[in-house]
Amino acid sequence: MKALDALLNDWKDNDNQTRKAFSELVDHLKSLADTTLEFVSRPGVSYSLRPRHAAQAKRPLFAMVDVIDDDPDDRWLSVCFYGELVTDPQEAGDLVPEGLLGEDGYCFDMYEYDEQEVAYLKDRLTEAHSNAPE
Repeated sequence: MKALDALLNDWKDNDNQTRKAFSELVDHLKSLADTTLEFVSRPGVSYSLRPRHAAQAKRPLFAMVDVIDDDPDDRWLSVCFYGELVTDPQEAGDLVPEGLLGEDGYCFDMYEYDEQEVAYLKDRLTEAHSNAPE
């Protein structure tokens, strides 16, 4: 994915290290079996990574990992899931009615790198991946 590689190559991380967090989430998604990745680039708005399980028929993705680009010098992440595909035992996410392609979802915003938060999001990605086949 040239556009994804270009984003990662051009993105100069700051003290918040959100590039590091995004990169780790990308690597995790790439490690999940039967998963394809779509990347939607909208500079100045967002960069959206959309993983899809090969066994999904009704939905185009099982999660959305967005880099919010409203301030390119201070990007942050929003990681969203369909509500029924994940649990949130730490209640760290925000329930967003009709927030993911018109369906209820959970979104987790990350403004700075936190190893435990990244691990939690990787667990949610794995869970959504496991529950995605329809």
